[in-house]
Amino acid sequence: MPLLLGFTVALFTGYAAHAADTLVSSTRVWPAPDYTRVTIESQQPIRHKLFNLDNPDRLVLDLEDVALNAAVTDIAGKISAEDPYIKGVRAGRFKPGTIRLVFDLKAKVKPEAFALAPIAGYGHRLVLDIYPLTPPDPLLAFLKRRESGQPETPATTPAPAPALTPTPELAAPEVGPPAAVAKSEPPAPKPAARAARPASERLITIAIDPGHGGEDPGARGRSGTLEKNVTLSIAQKLKERIETEPNMRAVLTRDGDFFIPLHMRVEKARRVRADLFVSIHADAFVKPSANGSSVFALSERGATSVAARWLAKQENDADLIGGVNLGIKDPYLKQTLLDLSQTASINDSLKLGKAVLQEMGGINRLHKNYVEQAGFAVLKAPDIPSILIETAFISNPDEERKLRDPVYQNKMADAIFAGIKRYFSKNPPLAPAQIANNP
Repeated sequence: MPLLLGFTVALFTGYAAHAADTLVSSTRVWPAPDYTRVTIESQQPIRHKLFNLDNPDRLVLDLEDVALNAAVTDIAGKISAEDPYIKGVRAGRFKPGTIRLVFDLKAKVKPEAFALAPIAGYGHRLVLDIYPLTPPDPLLAFLKRRESGQPETPATTPAPAPALTPTPELAAPEVGPPAAVAKSEPPAPKPAARAARPASERLITIAIDPGHGGEDPGARGRSGTLEKNVTLSIAQKLKERIETEPNMRAVLTRDGDFFIPLHMRVEKARRVRADLFVSIHADAFVKPSANGSSVFALSERGATSVAARWLAKQENDADLIGGVNLGIKDPYLKQTLLDLSQTASINDSLKLGKAVLQEMGGINRLHKNYVEQAGFAVLKAPDIPSILIETAFISNPDEERKLRDPVYQNKMADAIFAGIKRYFSKNPPLAPAQIANNP
């Protein structure tokens, strides 16, 4: 009788533990040149252990008290063959109460795992970031591609846009290239051949920052249009135009659907010695009637309007939504805020913003006919004139249709490009860059 009682108690205890297991609701994988992000979402926090194994190189992530369901096992099918760091992944029950994910790696890596609290429609998230041991050097890669004659952002042609259907709020995204526009876009004409550049001419480098990406979709229109897709499409079009100029080069902070923290976008621009930083967005407001295009520069003395302050907070929250490891201190941003050269950069940013705003007024109504200012984290490079462009209100049904339209996207890219050229015609770069004499 005692044995039977003990067996019954064991069965009940085992069932109770199984019933209490945390359920994973979705998994997502975001491969990128800088790092690959794996996100495991659940309704409760997940306790975990992370360690590396050698010969062959593997990464092991143990999930404690988590149920083995389809959301977990489906992660294997989300690994792309083009992933720079992950070769494949296996998921299974390692021991009672523990699920083990084994990532087969293409090289040794430096992993980071951290938890994110629920925000903006997401539940609890366990984030695994897989970094290379040696971070890629964007300036070195930039110069090598120029010397070899390769495009500055290879292997990143926009995918053909399927018919866009409304999607559930923050549904688990598919891995792969985003649908950037709603309409079928005819093949874009090839950019004009770059004219020969005189050896002494100053090379101008422009960093283009497509807002949001990956875990952070940005604003969402009523018809399901995602800001992160619109911004990438317009940024790619702008890059094409800049590349036709004999003395200009463009670098994208992201060339695919992945998340980059705000300070890393600034750091990328500085590492390629950018002359300008242009961040592209498509804003939203609580009232769908809000409309028009805007340009913003950094302010160290407060926002120029309540709306500008509200928008800056929304954009700065991208780090919370996209997911930043808050356990890692960021001395770069602190240094940036204290840099005395910031004032000069803000003055140049206002000039650049005014030039771009004048051109944008030719294709869309302007929300304000002057450059607004607020504390945007992504504009805090102390030595680079930087602007944030809100191409239109994605929350306005009429403007959402414009943003989905390749014709409007091309016109917006044309306007931004014309504004940049107008700025440089009146404010030529002062010091010659060391890389300007390279062929």
